[in-house]
Amino acid sequence: MWLPVPAAEIEGLPEGFAYRFWDGGQDFPADPADCAFYVVPYMKGPEIAVRPLAAMTSLRAVQTLSAGIDHVQPGLGDLHAGVHLCNARGVHEASTAELTLALVLASLRGIPGFVHGQDKEEWRAGFYPALADKSVLIVGYGSIGAAIEDRLTPFECARVARVARSARTTERGPVHPLADLPGLLPGADVVILSTPLTEETQGLVNAGFLSRMKDGALLVNVARGPVVDTKALLAELESGRLRAALDVTDPEPLPAGHPLWHAPGVLISPHVGGSTSAFMPRARRLMADQLTRFAGGEPLRNIVLTTR
Repeated sequence: MWLPVPAAEIEGLPEGFAYRFWDGGQDFPADPADCAFYVVPYMKGPEIAVRPLAAMTSLRAVQTLSAGIDHVQPGLGDLHAGVHLCNARGVHEASTAELTLALVLASLRGIPGFVHGQDKEEWRAGFYPALADKSVLIVGYGSIGAAIEDRLTPFECARVARVARSARTTERGPVHPLADLPGLLPGADVVILSTPLTEETQGLVNAGFLSRMKDGALLVNVARGPVVDTKALLAELESGRLRAALDVTDPEPLPAGHPLWHAPGVLISPHVGGSTSAFMPRARRLMADQLTRFAGGEPLRNIVLTTR
């Protein structure tokens, strides 16, 4: 069992397994061919995530510690049939939703300008937009999207619309399919992206998508950078028509000198949606629970796909 956290630091691991610590270092901790359960190193990138996969001939499960699985998908073709790929549903909802609200509120209320004003000892009084009475559109209504709406509830938004891959009904109201986006975008003051990165969502936020957003609207991306066409977004930001708050970018990390750093109306955080004090306790509980299930022959949680 390969873990990115030393086994001694995880309470509740079942006995009888040989646990090996590997957090993406150059040397493998053991022969990959003997690994049955692989927990992918967190936030180390796709090259490290997939590096041992081709040699893991005994593998039965891959567990990510991220909500997305795009960083391991390039290596799935090297696996034999029947390997379960599980994501970290339940680990990142609280932290990512918390950052989403922070980005929305900071952008609307002008917090970056206040920080710059403080640096220059300037008192930048005035009227600023509020989240109250705004219409919000959440694109990607899985567990993270639902957690974001949970935190929007006290802010007296005029309306929250939800979009996912397919239509369904929730206790809070309908979830629209992606095909409905053209009709929903013009009515949204804030558009929040929390969708997984897939073939369908890569480049989803292109020039056409952005052109349908209303003047002055705020785009918030806590999903993946390639969901947004950076060139198209830059054009809208530089024109002053739209604003953006981005926890993820394309490229990422955003290199020095990239025009997105200094585009007007943009707030950038360095992909820290899930990287908080809330992460590790939840990640440890997930690993212990999944390995206990694995040991007992019980179905694993959060299975996204099974290789064929």
